[in-house]
Amino acid sequence: MEAVFKKEIITDKTLCRIIGVVTFIVLTILGAFVRIPLPFTPVPITLQTFFVLLSGAFLGSGLGASTQASYILLGLLGLPIFTGAGSGLLYFFGPTGGYLLGFILASFLVGRFIKYGQDNLFLTFVLLCLADLILLSSGVIWLKFLFGYPFRKLMFIGFIPFLPGDFLKAYIAAFLYLRLKSRIKEAL
Repeated sequence: MEAVFKKEIITDKTLCRIIGVVTFIVLTILGAFVRIPLPFTPVPITLQTFFVLLSGAFLGSGLGASTQASYILLGLLGLPIFTGAGSGLLYFFGPTGGYLLGFILASFLVGRFIKYGQDNLFLTFVLLCLADLILLSSGVIWLKFLFGYPFRKLMFIGFIPFLPGDFLKAYIAAFLYLRLKSRIKEAL
């Protein structure tokens, strides 16, 4: 009963971290199903990047990257959790494979440097945008390897179309992080 009065339901930090990792794996999976295909690119717009950025911010670099690596592993093992209910090794070597690897890098980067954002919305937003640019760059590098397109075409099909939506997601993620970080950090 004492825990209820202190507004603490779960006091074990390890259990809270496990719950946090599982929660962000599930959110990343759900984000894959919010999918907007674009006719000029094999890469759809999804909500995943929003949860990738937040996983790094809330869970830190190690757990954030582990969360995204676990998401990828589950998809590689055959669970239909990638965009368009895709799964398996062949899906991973398709057009979105580089973006999936970028999930790990972006989440790690955010977790590593989020402390420098302090309580400043602009600095936090800039950090999330930089991490998102790393994610998008990973995707473009993979598309270059996969298709061999010239740089200009790669930018048009794998980078530029995603910037407006990703910047909006980064802003909302920064705002949400700053509003909730004190409560989440208490638990983790």
